[in-house]
Amino acid sequence: MGDKDEELGMPRDAKIVKCLLKSMGVGEYEPGVIHTFLELWYRYIVDVLTDAQVYSEHAGKSEIDCDDVKLAIQSKLNFTFSQPPPREVLLELAQNRNKIPLPRTMAGPGIQLPPDQDTLVTPNYIFGIPSQGSAQPQETDDDEETTIPNPSQEDNIDMQQQDHFPSQRVSFPLPKCQKDSF
Repeated sequence: MGDKDEELGMPRDAKIVKCLLKSMGVGEYEPGVIHTFLELWYRYIVDVLTDAQVYSEHAGKSEIDCDDVKLAIQSKLNFTFSQPPPREVLLELAQNRNKIPLPRTMAGPGIQLPPDQDTLVTPNYIFGIPSQGSAQPQETDDDEETTIPNPSQEDNIDMQQQDHFPSQRVSFPLPKCQKDSF
């Protein structure tokens, strides 16, 4: 009762799509698949016929003929569906790309990474540690530690930052930690 009665109320185009799916070996599918194929089919046909009408008007004809439709279909194939490049072209591109050596890796324990300038793991920020002479007043208690950065490390960080981001410096103030919190 189910499948035959369902096909009786189905439009002719939907039956054609169902037969096409069956001929391609597709046995099970969602009911919306047929509607999606019909929508794509109708949209394609409208696009082809609209293009054929434009070609017919350009040629000065009063009606669309077979040549206009063929030209519209060929135009759709040429500009809508692109073919991959030939295998020989891809092999040549791969050989040219593989001639360029990979960057050296940094020696050391752990995962071997290329130099910092070739990776995305280099930090692009530094922590701004307020100094004693800054414009913002600092409150110091006996329980708080003052951190004075090592000037050589700070210069080294500044040099690294200038290599990657010469015109941009971002700093984040660190919260003060109490001795008892650790």
